[in-house]
Amino acid sequence: MKKILLAGAVALFGLSNAQIAKGTTYVSGQVNYAQKEFNNSNDERRENFTILPTVGYFVNTNLAVGLGVGYQNANTKTTTDQGANTVLKSKDTESAFVVAPFVRKYWTLSDKLYIFGQLEVPMAFGQTKDEDTTTTTVGGNTTVTSTSNKYNKTTIGVNVKPGLDYFLNKNWTIEATIGEFGYNTSKVDVDGANRQNNYNFGLNLTSVTFGVKYVFAK
Repeated sequence: MKKILLAGAVALFGLSNAQIAKGTTYVSGQVNYAQKEFNNSNDERRENFTILPTVGYFVNTNLAVGLGVGYQNANTKTTTDQGANTVLKSKDTESAFVVAPFVRKYWTLSDKLYIFGQLEVPMAFGQTKDEDTTTTTVGGNTTVTSTSNKYNKTTIGVNVKPGLDYFLNKNWTIEATIGEFGYNTSKVDVDGANRQNNYNFGLNLTSVTFGVKYVFAK
């Protein structure tokens, strides 16, 4: 009976000696695109795009360090009827070059399944651009006024991400991260601008992400 219970515990909890060897290299990454439109008093549309390829290297058994380098872009377009035959069109754009060094620690659950925790320090260096166009029509006359402002922006964060990694075979894996614990601070390069601080804590099932990884198995 004890042997049966032990065998069941091994099957259930995945007690295993399987480990990822020192010197192993992998490549991964993420590509995200999201678009959302709002039906309110303003005609508003938001778009977000991110591409971030990553490379990891196991400096010890089940312990990897790596780097992600990529690009992100977010823009919001709004059309507002201001009355008096005047329409305001606004476009706010943020684009940045992203560098994200990280450390990832794996714990073995079974021969193919691992749980991991990842500590990363994402840094984004880019610009914000605000564009406004006001169009006023009175009788047969139309007046158009445009303004544009551009500023440099830097964002630095510290994030911890828990996740699962399942090996389909010795080279290909599917991984998922569940939620994010972290902090980031950003500042626009403008005289008098205040630094913005954001905190994010929680295992939110709406922030589950999936990815595919290729491992150069030894």
